[in-house]
Amino acid sequence: MKLIRTDSNNPDFAELVKQLDADLAIRDGEDHAFYDQFNKLDAIKHTVVAYNEANRAVGCGAIKQFETGIMEVKRMFVPLKERGKGIAGEILKELEIWAKELGNDKCILETGIKQPEAISLYKKSGYRFIDNYGQYAGVENSVCFEKLLKN
Repeated sequence: MKLIRTDSNNPDFAELVKQLDADLAIRDGEDHAFYDQFNKLDAIKHTVVAYNEANRAVGCGAIKQFETGIMEVKRMFVPLKERGKGIAGEILKELEIWAKELGNDKCILETGIKQPEAISLYKKSGYRFIDNYGQYAGVENSVCFEKLLKN
């Protein structure tokens, strides 16, 4: 597997995000429009796309500046048939390294309670639950996490 640092203009990233949004529309149901407004791709400068040995895109993720010193992890996705291979964990590690290189000391993120595989990934990757932040404060179907980035 190879990881490529790119941006939201990457066509493979855009295609994977289309698949992610289709999956989330089903999982989130009537709440999808609320979440969708916070997940626009316009000008995300820091994305990672994973490619398999056949050079086919098999996963993605992104970070964007939340506030000084804090990056927000966004748009994490691995298609169902590619799951269980450690792809998401590798993407997340690469995003954390990049966030640190950009001068940040923490990553935060939001995911849905209807995404148990995502919750499991973040817990396994050293993230801890925090109170829902920003636009997710008071949203019952959201869970938020943070991780301090090591030196």
